[in-house]
Amino acid sequence: MSSEKFSFKLLKENADARLGKISTPRGIIDTPTFMPVGTQATVKSVFIEDLVSTGSQIILSNTYHLMIRPGVERIKRVGGLHNFMNCKLPILTDSGGFQIMSLSKLVQINELEGAIFNSHIDGKKFVLSPEQSIKIQKDINSDIIMVLDECPKMTTDKKIVNNSMKLSTKWAERSKLEFGDSPKKALFGIVQGGIFDDLRIESLESLKEICFDGYAIGGLAVGETQAQMFKVLDGITKLMPKNKPRYLMGVGTPSDILGAVKRGVDMFDCVLPTRSGRTGLAFTWEGRLNLKNAKYQKDDTPINKNNKLRSLNMYSKSYINHLITTNEILASMILTLHNINFYQELMLKIRESIKNDTFNDFYNKYYNII
Repeated sequence: MSSEKFSFKLLKENADARLGKISTPRGIIDTPTFMPVGTQATVKSVFIEDLVSTGSQIILSNTYHLMIRPGVERIKRVGGLHNFMNCKLPILTDSGGFQIMSLSKLVQINELEGAIFNSHIDGKKFVLSPEQSIKIQKDINSDIIMVLDECPKMTTDKKIVNNSMKLSTKWAERSKLEFGDSPKKALFGIVQGGIFDDLRIESLESLKEICFDGYAIGGLAVGETQAQMFKVLDGITKLMPKNKPRYLMGVGTPSDILGAVKRGVDMFDCVLPTRSGRTGLAFTWEGRLNLKNAKYQKDDTPINKNNKLRSLNMYSKSYINHLITTNEILASMILTLHNINFYQELMLKIRESIKNDTFNDFYNKYYNII
């Protein structure tokens, strides 16, 4: 059942792994959860109804890309992003902070004005301030809104990371003021600080004083090793509020997710299952399959005989290999839907193992396989 306002309830802990429930006006989100990425108002090559059939309960879209194309007014005109893309699920929107890093050659940073972009499409100038980012996200009717932050590239230069973290904190304050009183929506702060534990803690404590509906961990999955990422999580998650959802942005592989859940994280997003589907890679409980490999030319078995979505269990590895070789779009459709379904199966089994106090057994069984 949906709720009249956003809320989070921690239901159970198994060591540091957490089972929870996010309630929104658009529906319930069971945590730990994985959010398929629909950057440009679509999860590439997947129909919304198929996405729902995988057990996906929330998707992610992106403020910067929607601001560029199709433009905020076009989405606002039809009542928001849900109507525009025919999606009844809750939607979380990234603020554009990641693009400040990923499109850094096209961006100038100004503390007062925010990020000044030259569009990667046509060079047109866009200014994305903390206030403008929040306004856009509210205009397109996002359910979970992210503060604008600066997500620095991976670096061991502590001065650079410190300056970036302090700027993100100032922008978080401005984002909160712009957000105002919106009980049907949620605003998440973003913890920055690179790989430096003391900067992460300083960032978190400042955000806790501002007070947000949830807390994201940003600035990871940007080039650090998995061991470095886990070390950051070890140093910060136990200090995060227990009664608020914890979101690790842009992560990741199945083993990344298992390791982060083990350290108390509730929410994840990543392009990996969809991008991998477009490049011939399938995630399975026995490990990853590169279906471009010639060895699959004579393999007449399905990727997963139990996956009946869109009759995916009727397509052989040999046939999918042929589709990839001939550059047929159907290959991307089959593999993307398969991968998203695998990720949602993973999250379901994680939730069941936490509920049954068997998460560590599940972790030990699959961490080195998937």
